[in-house]
Amino acid sequence: MTDDLLGRHRTVLPDWLALYYDEPLEITHGEGRHVWDARGNRYLDFFGGILTTMTAHALPEVAKAVTEQAGRIIHSSTLYLNRPMVDLAERIAKLSGIPDARVFFTTSGTEANDTALLLATTHRRSNTILAMRNSYHGRSFSAVGVTGNRGWSPTSLSPLQTLYVHGGVRTRGPFAHLDDYDFVAACVDDLKDLLGHARPPAALIAEPIQGVGGFTSPPDGLYAAFREVLHERGILWISDEVQTGWGRTGEHFWGWQAHGRSGPPDILTFAKGIGNGMSIGGVVARAEIMNCLDANSISTFGGTQITMAAGLANLTYLLEHDLQGNARRVGGLLIERLRAAAAHVPAVREVRGRGLMIGIELTKPGTDEADPDAASAVLEAARAGGLLIGKGGGHDTSVLRIAPPLSLNVAEAEEGAAILEDALRSIQ
Repeated sequence: MTDDLLGRHRTVLPDWLALYYDEPLEITHGEGRHVWDARGNRYLDFFGGILTTMTAHALPEVAKAVTEQAGRIIHSSTLYLNRPMVDLAERIAKLSGIPDARVFFTTSGTEANDTALLLATTHRRSNTILAMRNSYHGRSFSAVGVTGNRGWSPTSLSPLQTLYVHGGVRTRGPFAHLDDYDFVAACVDDLKDLLGHARPPAALIAEPIQGVGGFTSPPDGLYAAFREVLHERGILWISDEVQTGWGRTGEHFWGWQAHGRSGPPDILTFAKGIGNGMSIGGVVARAEIMNCLDANSISTFGGTQITMAAGLANLTYLLEHDLQGNARRVGGLLIERLRAAAAHVPAVREVRGRGLMIGIELTKPGTDEADPDAASAVLEAARAGGLLIGKGGGHDTSVLRIAPPLSLNVAEAEEGAAILEDALRSIQ
């Protein structure tokens, strides 16, 4: 970075604004599943700007839609009728599975979850929220207040009373030794006991697969079992689909569908991938919940014409090219390839995930103690080999996060797995 971009960054931006790598990277352009840095180095991208470049970099269909819309009008606010916003809302309402659905667009997943919490607490007249341990829901005051991961929760002050529930992490905690059936039963019993000691909560907010928490998830059906307990008491279920939505898990279009025997959630939030890099978030809820606010509201930038045009083009491409099916097929090959590679690396505690949402948890060999230094070393080694990945986890950031664009092909999956195998072996 010849103009000392890193120095300029540190001078004018907050110290807590995290940067990857010992020598931070400036990405200048991308195409397909690859990006290039300011020095001309080419990388296979297995993180997509934190699961946001969902289909591909520089996807022509999205670029064309954005360019054409920019030539007409970019923004008008929600005070005026907005055809692209209505078009996208109709499609998302139908895809959500929620009956009589209403859609409200925001600019981020944080804002979407913040809105969902506002709706739930207003509808239920309660500021008590159930959340999962190890969870992450965003950066706003209320979202931080329900985040169950101390590495991403900088304050204990909150407008909400949050009660944390077991179940989001299958292989750690007091129920880890149980089989799936008994694990679910124990978590349900714990939830019932917790509800017996608390004022009636407004809602449970849960990620079907915890993103920042290291791509952890409960056995299928846990949230359906929770839903039965909640429904009896009128407590709402908010499914945070910011990272799991739009077919990334391969097996389902939404993460909640792995827990769907009791039907869709009351509220669903989304963001990240739908815009393929454009700032789109949103909330879907039944009309009675969405319409419970008794004050006026608008969104200056939520649902603006240019982002809606991008979202429509991106969603159309995803559905027409069956990227959910591709995530299932290529993701299945990738996870098995990574498990085979990890079998020879004592530092790997677990390779887990679904579709193109894969986590590799690293610990100090022979223990369950997290090893964030090893995770950082693999991150650096992968970059040196031409691969970009992420990291996270609720136990000191020791999980490698792998989430390529959903158009990843088999050859690229093999290439990325080979680089990762070399990077993992380098820490032994």
